[in-house]
Amino acid sequence: MAQFIQSINEGEQEISAELSAGLSAQTAFTSAKYLYDALGSKLFEAICELPEYYPTRTEAEIFQIHGPEIAKTAGLGATLIDLGAGNCAKAASLFSVLEPAQYVPVDISVDFLRDAVARLQQQYPKIEMTGIGMDFSAGLSLPDAVRGSQRLFFYPGSSIGNFSPQQALVFLKKIYAACDQDGGILISVDLVKEKSTLDAAYDDMLGVTASFNLNLLCHLNRVLDADFDVRQWRHRGFFNAAESRIEMHLEAESEQTVHWPNGMRRFKRGERIHTENSYKYTRQGFMDLLTQAGFSGITAWTDPQEWFLVCHARVM
Repeated sequence: MAQFIQSINEGEQEISAELSAGLSAQTAFTSAKYLYDALGSKLFEAICELPEYYPTRTEAEIFQIHGPEIAKTAGLGATLIDLGAGNCAKAASLFSVLEPAQYVPVDISVDFLRDAVARLQQQYPKIEMTGIGMDFSAGLSLPDAVRGSQRLFFYPGSSIGNFSPQQALVFLKKIYAACDQDGGILISVDLVKEKSTLDAAYDDMLGVTASFNLNLLCHLNRVLDADFDVRQWRHRGFFNAAESRIEMHLEAESEQTVHWPNGMRRFKRGERIHTENSYKYTRQGFMDLLTQAGFSGITAWTDPQEWFLVCHARVM
């Protein structure tokens, strides 16, 4: 039977204060973590199946081709800590080669993760599983149920790109500190490529990414008790070459006023809410970032087109 621990770092008041401050800023913004309620998590699953969204299949190709080498480098029998686990599919695809002693999926979408872990435990009854509902971006204090030895932090999907490079360095240092003396990290990152390829990946023809982004407003209406009219907003997703990042925004299609308890904002037509960044790196640039965080012994794997990078690094 899988164990599940809910360890949300923030209470309702803290979440409301964070969201209210972002929406009231000179340029309105929200953290990308609020894209992932239960529906948002399912929509992201659908995005990963789109032909334009190359990261998922490219990363899967790297794991498939280099899986045995990755396992040899990372070691068997680890405590596999899956950050932003979602449906747990990426980690599960590596179970046969990594043979983890304990699997610890961590995600902010509590109900979605709970269901995913329950299904996975039925498939792999011999692997100890401890699911944690937690906003790990706010801290990496893991409960005692997580084994301390041979921790392997797994952070796939280029999710590190949601942080600015400075924020990413701070977060990687937190992972380094949580590894203890015999741990490591298995992490992937999206590499810089043609703008047309990047733009299409975050603004697909079917509009699934648009639905994913717009669902954020439904989430805000629930958690903030706001009154966004989703029909009055549109999705914008594009590559900002100067900042080396994809930006996602929600753009007001009409002048409107949005209210929430103890707050309100008048949005002009064309005004935007900045909802997500996804930074793209060069191979050497990201390896340098791992080194700055304290990691060593870095091994890297990429696809034939060099669109995506998977790295393993150790604390010692």
